[in-house]
Amino acid sequence: MKSVTIRSIQLHPIALPFVEILRTSFGQDPLKAAVIVEVTTEQGITGWGEISVEIEPGYGAETVGTAQHIADNFLIPKLVGQTIDNMHQVPKLMAHTRGNHHTKHGLEAAIWDAFAKTNDLSLASLFSHYLPEGNESKGYADVGVSIGIQPSVEATLAIINKRYDQGYRRIKLKIQPGWDVELARGVRAARPDISLMLDANSAYSLEDADYLAQLDEFDLLMIEQPLGDDDIYGHSKLQPRLKTAICLDECIKSNSDIQLAMEIGAGRILNLKPVRVGGYVESLKIYETCVANHFKLWIGGMLEVGIGRAANVAFASLPGVNMPSDISATERYFNPDITEPPFVLQEGSRLNVPDGSGIGVEVQRDRLDAAKALWDKTNPYI
Repeated sequence: MKSVTIRSIQLHPIALPFVEILRTSFGQDPLKAAVIVEVTTEQGITGWGEISVEIEPGYGAETVGTAQHIADNFLIPKLVGQTIDNMHQVPKLMAHTRGNHHTKHGLEAAIWDAFAKTNDLSLASLFSHYLPEGNESKGYADVGVSIGIQPSVEATLAIINKRYDQGYRRIKLKIQPGWDVELARGVRAARPDISLMLDANSAYSLEDADYLAQLDEFDLLMIEQPLGDDDIYGHSKLQPRLKTAICLDECIKSNSDIQLAMEIGAGRILNLKPVRVGGYVESLKIYETCVANHFKLWIGGMLEVGIGRAANVAFASLPGVNMPSDISATERYFNPDITEPPFVLQEGSRLNVPDGSGIGVEVQRDRLDAAKALWDKTNPYI
């Protein structure tokens, strides 16, 4: 592998309008906020990454403001000037700063892209290089679609039918207390044929166990993260009381966390968000742990723009990702995105891994500039 030497790192805070707003138990945002990372190497290669954060600390503790502060003042100075021979070096260079996984992920992702381009490899092929033989990319990712909280069961069914007609074959519904059992009952009565899961985004407590057990009758693929965002132990007490599999999300922030969760029976499925665990190096460790333990795995998203979406599609194309991932087509989120070409849903509810080296999509500078201008106009921190 050819090494890369990092000459500069530039941050681009952006805002991009959503085609449709996704409402969860956290709330909703009219704009996609993120910090785009541009890495330039001494060899003249440009790598792109995405720090996928929010305006307010909802899903995670980080925001656009904290990401810029931590990156500019603590992480970028440790990376610029470094020669990278192996991607495992990158998280070690940032290890002096604790936490801030989303920010570290975006910086690491940009270096992954630059490293892959330098070696004329797709990002998916580069991921496979760091895995045992037999983990080559399938060339596509099986995907599903996430539907936010709607005003009625009827409105939810209308969107389910729309997404199903578009070709999505796994449907995820966001829930919250008061919008759960009756929603599942109504949807299942109308659509007994669909592959259905529910996502609680940490909205319940262990005291709700008997109530949540009512969901067992609806033949769900899983209930995602019903309890607190740091509560692995609580999930180990809830899972034995449910027939439905629990899928862990927010509470798994490292390979050690998933090893603990497996040991104590906290769930049966993992939604791995690379941004949540600090990057793709840690994600590959988690991937290997899941494969070795025959633990069901899929890749989640943070409503990324094309940069982060491309990297997640590459990771989701690995064969150990054995359930449909939350990475929908571009048209579901942005029109236009800041990258080309867009991701288009293929037959079989799949997204193809882009051709070409690195992430395989091209940043459109004019659209990036427009998204930066929209952030400057709407920046709530000023």
